[in-house]
Amino acid sequence: MLSFLSFFFGLYQIGKWYISGRKVKKIEKEIKDVVKEEEKKEKEESSLVNPPSDKDSDYYYYITFPFLNVNFDELKKKNEDTVGFIKVNNTNINYPIVSSGDNSYYLNHAYDKSENQAGWVFLDYRNHLEQLSKNNIIYGHGRLDNTVFGTLKNALNKKWQQNKENHVIRLSTPSYNYLFQIFSIYSIKAESYYITTDFSSDQSFQEFINTLQARNESIIHTDVSVNDKIITLSTCKNNNDIRIVVHAKLIAMENR
Repeated sequence: MLSFLSFFFGLYQIGKWYISGRKVKKIEKEIKDVVKEEEKKEKEESSLVNPPSDKDSDYYYYITFPFLNVNFDELKKKNEDTVGFIKVNNTNINYPIVSSGDNSYYLNHAYDKSENQAGWVFLDYRNHLEQLSKNNIIYGHGRLDNTVFGTLKNALNKKWQQNKENHVIRLSTPSYNYLFQIFSIYSIKAESYYITTDFSSDQSFQEFINTLQARNESIIHTDVSVNDKIITLSTCKNNNDIRIVVHAKLIAMENR
């Protein structure tokens, strides 16, 4: 009897997991038309963030990437918790970002706020994308069906890293468009250090930056300073206590 019940409970869990993923994909299709890419064009000097003096730096290639053009009015009709939109090239990460008063609600609620074990892409409750902290954390489940942050694992692949088109993360809010340049990719046991949001001094922030760069497992190498603002993407690896982490620094922004 126990084996029989365990079998059907397992089938129930698999079915629930499958339905959760289908629901996320359905919502993805519903919001697809609210985001467009602007044409590539030279950024105005006022849009540049901490530009290096070396004009041969890859920075000047990355800032040519187009900003996203997002209809936040339409997104907020679907969910008033919407605070941004994120796109990572050659992944399925192309999602509105939500925020609640904690870091638990959107672990098991979809974009339409229905209960869903796939959850959604959400901002750490300590952060505000309209006023960036030193470190701004965005979470999503590492789903095996590649929904939510399931394809963030692509960033660990050397072939993915060799494509410079993948080194820029685009993020938009109702007030700003941002470009971020990746500087560190790694996997690590779950911890709270890399999700530190604010720092008591430039020295403590520099130590933090040094640690993130020392952990880098990728072929990407980017200079980062205490004057930079960082976004951190975090997901679970194979549904265990290992995290896949991607850090990127702000390189360009514009008012919307």
